[in-house]
Amino acid sequence: MDVKKLLERAQKPSLIAPQLHKFYEGKLQVMPKVPVRTLDDFSIWYTPGVAAACRKIQENPDLYSFEYTNRWNYVAVVSDGTRVLGLGDIGPSAAMPVMEGKALLFKYLGGVDAFPLCVNTKDPDKLIEFLQLIEPSFGGINLEDIEKPKCFYVLEKAREKLNIPVWHDDQQGTATVVLAAVINALKLVGKKLSEVKIAMIGAGAANIKTADVLELAGAKPGNIILVDSKGILNQSRKDILEKENDPWKWKWALKSNAEGLSGGIPEALKGADVCIAMSRPGPGVIKKEWIRGMANDAIVLACANPIPEIWPWEAKEAGARIVGTGRSDFPNQVNNSLGFPAIFRGVLDVKARTVTDEMCVAAAHALASYAERKGLHEDYILPTMEDWEVYVEEAVACALKSIEQGVARVKLSRNELWERASRIISEARRSLEALWKAGLIRPPPSEEELLSMKPF
Repeated sequence: MDVKKLLERAQKPSLIAPQLHKFYEGKLQVMPKVPVRTLDDFSIWYTPGVAAACRKIQENPDLYSFEYTNRWNYVAVVSDGTRVLGLGDIGPSAAMPVMEGKALLFKYLGGVDAFPLCVNTKDPDKLIEFLQLIEPSFGGINLEDIEKPKCFYVLEKAREKLNIPVWHDDQQGTATVVLAAVINALKLVGKKLSEVKIAMIGAGAANIKTADVLELAGAKPGNIILVDSKGILNQSRKDILEKENDPWKWKWALKSNAEGLSGGIPEALKGADVCIAMSRPGPGVIKKEWIRGMANDAIVLACANPIPEIWPWEAKEAGARIVGTGRSDFPNQVNNSLGFPAIFRGVLDVKARTVTDEMCVAAAHALASYAERKGLHEDYILPTMEDWEVYVEEAVACALKSIEQGVARVKLSRNELWERASRIISEARRSLEALWKAGLIRPPPSEEELLSMKPF
């Protein structure tokens, strides 16, 4: 394996991205979905005809605002820019390219009309108030790149106060896809989720919520070992409450690690069946000798970007049987984009009042089942973003779970949900293709031209 070539490949998108972002001046635009045959049509879409639609909504805002406007398909992608990708607290303006990218994925993969909203406040209560203020315009809220532990507080309070789904992708999205990967990897090695020891490297928003979802899916909390930058979580870690003021992490310090282990990553990995790493970029964060100490047929998901905590080939050489990363150039990419577009498609299609962790589990099982039908092997435990049909399956699973949990405003049959999600998602992809073929999206400069341009 040529590490130099891998690093060059990993760095290339960062070299090209600034030029392409400037060339296109952003990634999104607003396009009409109604015909304008003559200017007379505006008497329907705007004044005077629009007043009749307004009066109808006034009669019952909770119902008719979803039927007479596009609110049913609008999602706000909201960030304060305090924890953007691996960049940290770069502020709301600098976070905008990421939120635009998220909105692009929403549309292309889920047919969801998403709007990036980067908010100029770090105050969690002001952020919650902002979400309440914009609620009448949206069918759902996707929180993104908010530092911990604030992200836990904002998610919990917003879900209490708003009557639409509120989701934090760094928590619930990551947890959904990781659970799907674990389900299928365990099938291949012949182990049960309820019995395996799981070492989780990193105790940030992603792994804390992943632990929640793993427990909901059947993992035993005592079999989960979480490690943060100061060591293994256990009941003696008073610093979690006293210094970090993180009751969400403290909850796991109390109920995980039934053996009462202390130490760091090597101690957590000893005898573990599964390693889920969501910590800091490697390589070298996890060492080969620590992988050797894991159980037979070990599963390693090293998800730091752009470089995983341990290179996949190193983990394999050390004895891991199944390895996944966050990168697309290695097998088994653990990618949030497999989750959030479809989950929102599902909850939007039934006009749900919330999104729950049970829906994450339902989506994870849909992901896992799709990959299993295609044929599981050690280098294929998850679908890829090219498997567009999986988004329909996930959407239907989440919609049905919404109905089952009594949070759906409308109830549709499985067939109705399938036809609706399939139509909306395929139309989104075809629309982009049509714009490209018609020349309404400009062809970009060649890669050679982009790489030869001076950096900004």
